[in-house]
Amino acid sequence: MRYLLLVSHGTFAPGLHSVVKMLMGDRDDVLSVSLEDGMGADVYTQNVKDTLANVAATDEVVVLADIIGGSPLTCALNVLSEKGLLGSTIAFTGMNLPMAMAAVMELQTTDMASLQASLGEEARAGIMEYVIETSADDEEDDI
Repeated sequence: MRYLLLVSHGTFAPGLHSVVKMLMGDRDDVLSVSLEDGMGADVYTQNVKDTLANVAATDEVVVLADIIGGSPLTCALNVLSEKGLLGSTIAFTGMNLPMAMAAVMELQTTDMASLQASLGEEARAGIMEYVIETSADDEEDDI
């Protein structure tokens, strides 16, 4: 089986997980854990271990994290390494809703290499400026 693991500082990962559930339904293959304010690394690491308790050595994991080099990602990767899963894990930082939705849609139907490429493309495509036209813009166009 393949799992999507969302990790973050604060409540970003569980919040994103909540939105994914709302839009795409509750799924057993989507997991989330967060390093909350004031939480020690040992408590967070245990929470990651508890979250991944049912993930077997033969499974694959896609990790989406808030930032590169942050404790949530590094601790999660350490736990995955301890479970012997690092070789069957791909990880991305800068997670956002379009990335998470793409991961969920392709999680069980796409091979890991294609999923990896797709998530990279989705991450780049999901970030853009939304230009808001105002009435002042409309007036300038009329001149």
